[in-house]
Amino acid sequence: MNNSNSSIYIMFNAVGVATAYGMLALSVWLAPVDISTKGYWGMGIFLLTLSLVNFVKYRLEDRMQQERIFKLEAAKNEKIIQDYIAPNA
Repeated sequence: MNNSNSSIYIMFNAVGVATAYGMLALSVWLAPVDISTKGYWGMGIFLLTLSLVNFVKYRLEDRMQQERIFKLEAAKNEKIIQDYIAPNA
């Protein structure tokens, strides 16, 4: 995926998230409950968002770590093969 497609994809997702939060804020604002209940709902939404961001960040870092480990193991295996072939050649 090149940079242009990636930036379009990120922008599309950002617009979707902004629209979802806007609609959610409007529904909380228009809900027929006390302001304290609305604040409680708002805190819940904020904490859920924070948890989701941390979850995605953790998953991304875990995937990057697994790829790094795979590359190191592949390089180690290649080195072992080269060391085995070189003395026997």
